[in-house]
Amino acid sequence: MPNVGFVVAGGRSRRMGRDKALLPWGGTTLLDHAVARLREVCPEVRILCGPELRYAEARLPVDVDVVADAGALGGVLTGLQRLGVDALGLFLGVDLPLVPAALLRHLLERAGDRDAVVPVSPGGPEPLCAVYRSSCCPAIERRIAAGDLKMTSFWPDVRVRQVDAAELAGFGDPLGMFRNVNAPEEYAALMRESRR
Repeated sequence: MPNVGFVVAGGRSRRMGRDKALLPWGGTTLLDHAVARLREVCPEVRILCGPELRYAEARLPVDVDVVADAGALGGVLTGLQRLGVDALGLFLGVDLPLVPAALLRHLLERAGDRDAVVPVSPGGPEPLCAVYRSSCCPAIERRIAAGDLKMTSFWPDVRVRQVDAAELAGFGDPLGMFRNVNAPEEYAALMRESRR
């Protein structure tokens, strides 16, 4: 089964005040930018759109959350349920425009026999720039049923390979590449820097 790239775009963008997936970025949008990077390393790309259908105009498969109100963890579960048994799911948050495709490829290559491959930057784990197998589903389902929606909540129950800052440094600034776009001021700052 081929590996699948998933754009995690199900957030409500409350702090931004408008849908951040549709914000301009490099002549396109944050959504299209995420899709393009995933296409470089995965033969199939899908969009995780959250609790209601959005982004149909992207002309890609769009998956609505299988569990209501389970946040990003529910989005990951939705994606994993689309995977074949031996396939890898590569998940990338739509608000992480600085993650290079070379790192995404590296995460896939490091999967081996692990259930998950997750970067751990100086800012902490980056679970929305990570590889997961469908073998994570039972552990995620248990955490959701228990109301524990933290993205790292299921890690003790699966085999996780952490990619540390020293390894990440081969692909750029381990802290800077995971800067995300949550609020207007963060978006404005990243836009200014990207024009330099």
